[in-house]
Amino acid sequence: MIDFPIFLFIFIVFLNRYVFGLYLTLVRGKRFDETVAGYEPTVTVVVPLYNEGKSIYDTIASLVKLEYPAEKLQVTVVDDCSTDDSYEWAQKAARDFHNVRVLRNPFNMGKRKGINHAVRESTSEIIVSVDSDVIVFPTALRELIARFTSPEVAAVGGRVHVSNPNDNWLSKLQTIKYYFGQEHLKNLERSLRSVMCLSGCLTAYRRHVLMELEPILEDRNIMGVPIKYGEDRFLTHQIVRRGYRTCMTMAAMCFTKAPTDLRGYFNQQLRWKRSNIVDFAMGVGHAWKLHPLLCIQYLSMLMLLLVYPFVIATHVLRGDFFDLAVFHVQVIAAFSLVYYFAPSTRALPPWLRVHPIAFLPMAVLMPVAYLLLTPLGLFTLDTSSWETRGHVAGVAPGAGAPR
Repeated sequence: MIDFPIFLFIFIVFLNRYVFGLYLTLVRGKRFDETVAGYEPTVTVVVPLYNEGKSIYDTIASLVKLEYPAEKLQVTVVDDCSTDDSYEWAQKAARDFHNVRVLRNPFNMGKRKGINHAVRESTSEIIVSVDSDVIVFPTALRELIARFTSPEVAAVGGRVHVSNPNDNWLSKLQTIKYYFGQEHLKNLERSLRSVMCLSGCLTAYRRHVLMELEPILEDRNIMGVPIKYGEDRFLTHQIVRRGYRTCMTMAAMCFTKAPTDLRGYFNQQLRWKRSNIVDFAMGVGHAWKLHPLLCIQYLSMLMLLLVYPFVIATHVLRGDFFDLAVFHVQVIAAFSLVYYFAPSTRALPPWLRVHPIAFLPMAVLMPVAYLLLTPLGLFTLDTSSWETRGHVAGVAPGAGAPR
């Protein structure tokens, strides 16, 4: 009987994310992704930087080549006291490209406060957040801007592709995982124009909304302990709570490198678990004000996050974990077939597609992540590490100052 509630939650999540989301997508038709023509506001692309080395130059180079009027486009890089040569490479980009500006935080303060620093220095109408390891497709900025169809639209996110899909089995697995996250899991939220988490890889915001939220973003904490992770989800939740619309479009594309070793992968998943725990739990009071379908999805996802580790542990203790493992394999195999036969997959260029069998290891990684990372995330909510690609945040003000 202990399994019944959890599988009921899984069924509810499945209905919301796949059946209802697909239904609303089909019903709304072209209104699902509305655009406006002729809107060309001033734009500042903000890149928070920490220990990216030479690759930051490539990111900046891709941004200055975006298809947008050069006189209306500014790129601002905010270095969070990198301890490698990232700052020097960013400065080189500023010398090579006239519309690039480099700022440096006075001490290591985290991604969100770094972005806030750049927002305060900007006068542009639209702020576009781009992660420092991301390459943006040339037409992406125009596609984002075209989705600001009314003043109530405060943020528009783009689609994230894996840039190294065929490096090894782990990057292939994440390619399929990203596909479902982009193509299917957000359909319900996209159709209702209330996307609950817009990726920092590529998202555009109205600057006045960011300024309105600045006091909350600057003072994010749990019982007085500053929180430096999960900035993207937290910011999106705050925007939705204030009644604004948040949209996402598949037409604005960017590319990010997926971890190729288990350490990097689990560091990433741990950071996301912490973010989910904090923001799902803190947002429960507001969930009731969402659209009923979004409310059901929100609460069921929170329950899954907290309860599923106990279900897995119970199966292990009872000695029948094999049955649960078979269930996981069946679910993952079904998703693999969907990925293989989906028209949206077939439309991708060959280098962005992988063999569907690559998704099967998720049947092991998923329960491991729930069983180990959820409790670990609960006990490490006060971490200050960036935890991306092995980075560790600096510990002293002025660390890594330019030579």
